[in-house]
Amino acid sequence: MNDQIAIPCVVMRGGTSRGPFFLSRDLPADPGLRDALLLSVMGGGHDLGIDGIGGGNAVINKVAIVGPASVPGADVDYLFAQVRVREGIVDTSPNCGNMLAAVAPFAIEAGLVAATADRTHVRIHNVNTGKLIDATVDTPFGRVTYEGEARIDGVPGTAAPIELSFPNAAGARTGRLLPTGRPVDRIEGIDVSCIDAAMPVMLVRAADLGWTGREAPSDFTDGSFRARLETLRVEAGRLMGFRDAANMVIPKPVLIAPASGATLNVRYFMPHDCHSALAVTGAVAIATACLTPGTIAAEMVGALEPPVPITLAHPSGQLLVWLEPGPVARVQRTARRIFEGQVFARRSHAPQAVLAA
Repeated sequence: MNDQIAIPCVVMRGGTSRGPFFLSRDLPADPGLRDALLLSVMGGGHDLGIDGIGGGNAVINKVAIVGPASVPGADVDYLFAQVRVREGIVDTSPNCGNMLAAVAPFAIEAGLVAATADRTHVRIHNVNTGKLIDATVDTPFGRVTYEGEARIDGVPGTAAPIELSFPNAAGARTGRLLPTGRPVDRIEGIDVSCIDAAMPVMLVRAADLGWTGREAPSDFTDGSFRARLETLRVEAGRLMGFRDAANMVIPKPVLIAPASGATLNVRYFMPHDCHSALAVTGAVAIATACLTPGTIAAEMVGALEPPVPITLAHPSGQLLVWLEPGPVARVQRTARRIFEGQVFARRSHAPQAVLAA
């Protein structure tokens, strides 16, 4: 049709994130060739992704790659990629629980999973972490439905509910809930708690850095604060076993503070810009920290035992994580199919990917 590389693509909103969904068979198996295509598709090299379908915010510079399951007990594989368009980097180190919300409906409509009457359960193997997550989707008459009455803060309107269940989320990347072996570490005079549950995070008391934990994302523009937070994050990453944390999006730094009408106020960074809402995997990690003795989160909220709801107040509202014995973390999200067709990559950006795709 033209001199570019055409790739089948579906754009979906998952939770409070949005991005292209690809079938794994439509992308090169080689990670380097795959990432070259993704950077071209998303507009790598420009803050706004102006030459692609990316945007000026991390929550819309995300990619999901879905295919047949490669491990026993799973229905599908899901590889998440965070595309850092400014730096031209594709980072597959973390999972994304918001994009995860759209994986089950995408997989059903792609024919990877057969829908059942009323509701369909899909077990998802997250390739990034090796963890299994259960998703339950409304499928009346054996078809995915997106319309419904569920509401999540950070997304306008209502939609059909999608239930996500994270069993045994601890040690998603490091193999340990407390990767440093301690509930609190002190870095440059600041107490931090390093937690790995669905997502590796570094928790910091907002007050220790001069904040209330109730700020808008646009308030965090001061260069000296960002530099200090990054210094803490990179050192926390080193303590957690991520030697190259400066070039990774993990661990995610999180400011926490006491809340009225919620368990905690949280401000979640990705890792440099403050999230307009809250990452699902990050919420699981923060909620888990609330029940982990000795962490700064547990000291802030007091003694809690599962089953218990953990309500996290973020800039767009609140996110509820239900923690149950097991341990199991449950979260409700919504998703929507927005666009399907072909997206184009420049041949000049990914010349070797032409033959591999």
